Amino acid sequence: MRCDRRSNAGFSLIEVMIVVAIIAILARIAYPAYTNYLARTNRAAAEGCLSQVSNYMERYYTTNLSYSAATLPALDCKSAAQTGANYSYSFPSPATSTAYSVQAAPINAQLTRDTLCGTLTLDQTGKRTYSGTGTVAQCW
Repeated sequence: MRCDRRSNAGFSLIEVMIVVAIIAILARIAYPAYTNYLARTNRAAAEGCLSQVSNYMERYYTTNLSYSAATLPALDCKSAAQTGANYSYSFPSPATSTAYSVQAAPINAQLTRDTLCGTLTLDQTGKRTYSGTGTVAQCW
């Protein structure tokens, strides 16, 4: 029996180009969705870290009956391995005896990815604010 060499030749250039074009179209659609997903995930992690800082501040107040001498705690959630590579945490104004406000400002790639919410802020009353163009429901 004789084999037809033409059937064993592999893919034609046209077939390979069609597959490459399909992959390029799928990548063009998937990449923006992936970066939006990363921004939302990083924002949720920063919100969790803000909550941890807020819990620390409330424990500090319970012990000292004042927020004023409190410093930003060295929590693991602020490390570069967690959220520290995407957000920087600070007190936008010094804590007083009865009030504080802590914020998470996006840095590096998160700064350009998350224009919807921008800087997140949480205060002693639990009020949540943001500096972006989104809504509270979208950002918190």
